[in-house]
Amino acid sequence: MQRSLVRPSPVFLGLLAITIVGGVLVAVGEDLTGVTVTAGTVLLVLGGWCVSLCLHEFGHAFVAFRGGDREVLFKGYLTLDPRKYTDPVLSLVIPLVFLAIGGIPLPGGAVWINHYALRSKAVETMVSLAGPLANLALGGLLIFSIEAFDPSTGLTYALSFLASLQVLAFVLNILPIPGLDGWGAIEPYLSPAAQRFGAKARPWAPLVLFAVLIGIPDVGRAFFAVADLVFEAIGGDVGWAENGSAIFFFWLR
Repeated sequence: MQRSLVRPSPVFLGLLAITIVGGVLVAVGEDLTGVTVTAGTVLLVLGGWCVSLCLHEFGHAFVAFRGGDREVLFKGYLTLDPRKYTDPVLSLVIPLVFLAIGGIPLPGGAVWINHYALRSKAVETMVSLAGPLANLALGGLLIFSIEAFDPSTGLTYALSFLASLQVLAFVLNILPIPGLDGWGAIEPYLSPAAQRFGAKARPWAPLVLFAVLIGIPDVGRAFFAVADLVFEAIGGDVGWAENGSAIFFFWLR
């Protein structure tokens, strides 16, 4: 195995650098509504969201590689390079734009897994769950890092908002709906007829879900309430996340 194939790509490192620069700007800014803190929050959250999308897909690919699918290595999926994804626009650009205008953090179905090469149904399930669990782990790591900061600072708020997005992505992705990872986790154990239905529904089922979450307020509130419960369960502070959200979307006003 060539070591260069498993090293983080320059693109991923660039996204990580943008995220760090955003964090530094937030940290040095004093006015929570000032240009420095607002711009830094936007960079930190958008850059961090791109990084998390890469880590989500890397989680799928890494577990698939360990489970028998060697093709993910040669396709470059283990380099965390979004240019290697099956559709970079749908997997990175559209989720980024959707988040920037105030939408739900979209999942990015990006890496193609050869399920026939995987060793067992249990491995298939673990491959599907690896992506959402990467989001949850990153959210927990961000929350843990907040302990080092003053709770009244912009950096605390920005990191909390980014962590809450990770939890939202986790909760959304584990729903057992065709096209989402939750469906992929149970699909190996379903009947052939159910699997055929899932294959047909995969392109449009997530769109219906998003329309329901946005168009039916009670369903949307219930979804976000569950996400808040998970966020608080891993140590997150909803109030801090809301403050971070307000700073992030301040540029839209």
